[in-house]
Amino acid sequence: MSETRRSNIVVITGTDTAVGKTWVTAALARALVRTGATVRAIKVVETGCSDARRDTEDGVILARATGQDAPLEALYRFRDELSPAVAAERAGQALDFDELLMAVERYASRCDLLLLEGASGLLSPFTWEWCLVDIAQALEARALVVGSDRLGTLNHSLLTLGALELAAVPVVDTILTPPAKADSSTGTNAAALKRLSGVARVVTVPRTDDPDTAADSLADVAERLLAAQLPPATAEH
Repeated sequence: MSETRRSNIVVITGTDTAVGKTWVTAALARALVRTGATVRAIKVVETGCSDARRDTEDGVILARATGQDAPLEALYRFRDELSPAVAAERAGQALDFDELLMAVERYASRCDLLLLEGASGLLSPFTWEWCLVDIAQALEARALVVGSDRLGTLNHSLLTLGALELAAVPVVDTILTPPAKADSSTGTNAAALKRLSGVARVVTVPRTDDPDTAADSLADVAERLLAAQLPPATAEH
């Protein structure tokens, strides 16, 4: 897939839920900050939220990774741990596509690179009409695909890559994270995915809770993102 678009927005999508999207996004944000770039990392929609657990929410973790002034949590937060469309409906709240796009573009105008993390997989519905792939198209964003190095990831990754290709959203890299429990496929999926999909790069990362080690593992990805980027933003972080 071509990397011809010049938006400074990169969407991070998973092949499924609980594959390490937030870990990757936070680690990549730290790696980018190290280069001197101004970076914002934003969770679009987060479910299963509560004030008692706010400090551990994905949106909060991402904001802390960059040190950004805003947003400090997900753009939309819902209590019920369900797909965003169902959680929003239960909360009696409607997500407005144009309003969301304007908010993201406003934040993107104030940084060199904006990382935009989705919820669950690429086609997980934010409303009954649109999902993350529609946001990526509208923002002319590039994409990073995150999967888990376990059985099933080849199917899930190929479906995700195919949907992005159909939507003409360029993929920068595919990143495989260590599963909670290794299986017989762990360690073989990166090579198999490259062979099956034709993608140039599948990056595997270590299992670590150390922020510096995590950032080190994605330094090359950060460099590739910046190399294809517009001239640095002049706005303050």
